[in-house]
Amino acid sequence: MLNYNSIIDETTPMEFNLSQNYPNPFKEKTAIKYCVPYKTKVHLTVYNSEGKEIIELVDEEKSPGTYKVEFNTVETHRDKSLQSETYYYRLEAGDYKCEKKMQIIK
Repeated sequence: MLNYNSIIDETTPMEFNLSQNYPNPFKEKTAIKYCVPYKTKVHLTVYNSEGKEIIELVDEEKSPGTYKVEFNTVETHRDKSLQSETYYYRLEAGDYKCEKKMQIIK
């Protein structure tokens, strides 16, 4: 679940960037950092290895800055646990698209 989606640096980045989640691999929680150089609609989504959407972490217009969002697997799926496997997260903002892998271990 999205515990926080906070701006961590108001300095205007020069370009979009999606960082590797930390920690990775992880058991319950991980943080994902991304940069937005101008005001635009931002989508940050987590998918399983089959391409099925697990959760949309961000779906809103963002001002320029560097942001951090937490992905908590326990709060996301209280009724069913996410399996130990590789998942993907994708940032789409403006014309920018980037996808990275993350590993859940139990």
